[in-house]
Amino acid sequence: MAVQQRQWGTTPSISWTLPTEKEILQDEELTNELKRQGQYEVPGETQKKQQLLIQLQKIAVEFVKHVCRKNNLPESVINSAGGKIFTYGSYRLGAYAPGADIDTLVVAPRHVTREDFFEYMPSILERMLPPGAIEEMKPVPEAYVPIIKLMISGTDIDLNFTRLAISSVPWDLDVKDTNLLRGLDDRELRALNGPRVADELLELVPQKKTFRTALRAVKLWAQRRAVYGNIVGFPGGVAWGMLVARVCQLYPQATGSVIVMKFFRIIGRWNWPQPILLKESEDHPIQARVWNPRLYPTDKYHMMPIITPAYPAMCATHNIGPTTKKIIIQELERGGDITDKISFGRLKWKDLFAKHTYFTKDYKYYLSIISGSTAKDAQAAWSGFVESKVRLLVQALEGQATIGVARLFNKGFAREHRCRNEDEIQAVLHGDMQYQATNVKTETTDKINDPRHNAIAEGNADPTTITNGHSETVSNGNEPHALYTTTYYVGIELAQDSTKKLDVSAESKDWKEQQCRTTNFEEGRNYLNIAATRSYDLPLDVFGPGEERPTRVKKKLPPKKAPVPGQKRNLSASGMEVWREAKTNKRPRTRRWSPTGIDD
Repeated sequence: MAVQQRQWGTTPSISWTLPTEKEILQDEELTNELKRQGQYEVPGETQKKQQLLIQLQKIAVEFVKHVCRKNNLPESVINSAGGKIFTYGSYRLGAYAPGADIDTLVVAPRHVTREDFFEYMPSILERMLPPGAIEEMKPVPEAYVPIIKLMISGTDIDLNFTRLAISSVPWDLDVKDTNLLRGLDDRELRALNGPRVADELLELVPQKKTFRTALRAVKLWAQRRAVYGNIVGFPGGVAWGMLVARVCQLYPQATGSVIVMKFFRIIGRWNWPQPILLKESEDHPIQARVWNPRLYPTDKYHMMPIITPAYPAMCATHNIGPTTKKIIIQELERGGDITDKISFGRLKWKDLFAKHTYFTKDYKYYLSIISGSTAKDAQAAWSGFVESKVRLLVQALEGQATIGVARLFNKGFAREHRCRNEDEIQAVLHGDMQYQATNVKTETTDKINDPRHNAIAEGNADPTTITNGHSETVSNGNEPHALYTTTYYVGIELAQDSTKKLDVSAESKDWKEQQCRTTNFEEGRNYLNIAATRSYDLPLDVFGPGEERPTRVKKKLPPKKAPVPGQKRNLSASGMEVWREAKTNKRPRTRRWSPTGIDD
């Protein structure tokens, strides 16, 4: 009698075939390549993080007890109040790279508030951790989901907080229990959603080791190909994880290498907007809003819906637009072609992880969206707000008939400049790099990982509540002042049937004015501009090691006519060296917007 096999997901599996020797060998080759690419940390680092989480668990319990004592609660309540640390994100899924941050959530009982978290937690952390262990601590009380950004002994920790409508939080609390959602507001639901989604996802894959190997590979591929990041319209880490999990459900016995090979073909040819679901949606008495295009018209416009498995079900990819969808499908097709050749031994796994060519060859025209501030704290808030709105500019550009592709790069470039006056500030805002501080390295926003910037960019904070910090007034004079900028690049590809000159000045002007009219913009402290940039004019710091900036192709000129006998020649035509007096005190020519669009 045949044994009935479990159905993983919403449909039957495609194949239960066991791996072949060739597939097992390819899986070993994939794992070895991921190790060469630095995607696995050494065992000592893993143990260090585990010990740190044990310390944080003790701190969470002490924090809850401390608040109970402050509230003069009975000793019996204090001893039973509990408190628990949950991890989520890439660390909880087991597919994180060395140096990645750990997303953690402190869960407390109902009598502990977010105000208590910011008032008492920092001092308790300093008291209970070893002296000097805390290298950095940045509380963000303005965030909807309370967060304290920590660097503890070289480990990056995002410490979030929420409370439940229960009197105690035991050590064996199951965060997947939907009854815990009763009595929670939207902020508390949002905070609890992180660990709930991660735990549900792990329970919905047939083999966790296979899932983790495949997810490491897919995340590395997505990062290298610049199709990673929810804010700018690409899937984030959890969304890529749900896509990999769905393929695992269809091939329950497959190796990680087979899952990766199937992934590109199945997801690349998915019948969008049919949603990716890991389980059937569920109802609950609390009646929270769940993703349902039949009930909510806005859900119908999600182009590549990937739905979280934990209640309340949400779309993790609502920011994907026409261009990012097109780019994702193109990259999936490319990945499928490469993995086909890997399967036949014509390519290696390292070929799958080749870096993108966004700056080196993909586009001829770029828009540089440059936000700037005269204070570093102010720039963290302002650049986060601008990042959250750049997608709206891209949407406007996508509606232009002359534009085939308008692709936003998935990272911003943060730079520091030294300006003496307003003219030099304006030069910087038009792309001039001569005032850039030579002793400060350009960094991308994902590497800086500023909690205030991220909270605003991700919609987790009201930008108007973020402290702007101290700002210096830049006046005309000889003393240079700091100007902090963050630049986002949009690659422009003209439509194939376009015969008109590219002109995006109207869309750019409207978008800029909209952002500068908001209460987040402060005249004299914040700046914003959009500059046209050719590929051969891109700053050198956007190129990685071994990459070269494109060179300008000189137009072929028609052959010169032979001089007419007796005709006077100018000095240049005579072949003599011509000397001209240099013009001084003149601002360097920078590329600006003209009424007709981008000029040569």
